[in-house]
Amino acid sequence: MSVLNVNNLHVAMGVQQILRGVEIKVEERGIVTVLGSNGVGKTTLMRAISNIYQVTEGEILFNGQDITNIGSDKVVREGLCQAPEGRQIFANMSVEENLLLGAYHQDKKHFKQDREWVFELFPILKERLKQQAGAMSGGEQQMLCIGRALMGRPKLLLLDEPSLGLAPLVIKCIFDLIVKIREAGTAILIVEQNAKAALAVADYAYIMEGGQIIMQGSAAELAKDDRLEAAYLGGHAHV
Repeated sequence: MSVLNVNNLHVAMGVQQILRGVEIKVEERGIVTVLGSNGVGKTTLMRAISNIYQVTEGEILFNGQDITNIGSDKVVREGLCQAPEGRQIFANMSVEENLLLGAYHQDKKHFKQDREWVFELFPILKERLKQQAGAMSGGEQQMLCIGRALMGRPKLLLLDEPSLGLAPLVIKCIFDLIVKIREAGTAILIVEQNAKAALAVADYAYIMEGGQIIMQGSAAELAKDDRLEAAYLGGHAHV
């Protein structure tokens, strides 16, 4: 069963058309990645799914319910949470306060249990609990960003460029934990430039160019596709 269906999605900014007829789906407990270079519309897609951007045509179905343009606050309440590009943590707040904000829409009786799950995934956050978030390293801030999203008890977790600006060892750690999050029952949609890292954990992948999906298939098949390798993977870690 699909947790997310994006059908014929169009998004425009003024007179500029950013997304043109995008169609993707994410299955329950699945990991799907959307790959493409900078500026092809990946972040716009995530923001449209999150209802941060208005959809001009098409529909977004979440667990069979039409959530197109219903508002970002309602989407979070339904269980769709995003770890945004650039992390966007609250730098002047503590780690603890950031996690509390992530649980804003949830019943507080779940807070301690959910926080312990986040600490199990990211032990460093427990060590840094009272520390100002802005004083942490980039990798630690990314862990906090994902942890904050998990505090919203997502049925679908959106990860926008989780490898951005991170060292290779930290990237490997993050993507290993993405698999663990999926194993706990959460579906995940990742947009990435780091094709090798994303394809290694995903079940299915879409390639985006010029605001459109130009290629799709199982992640294992695309990782071996000569066209994809020549364009994106030939000696490079990023697309």
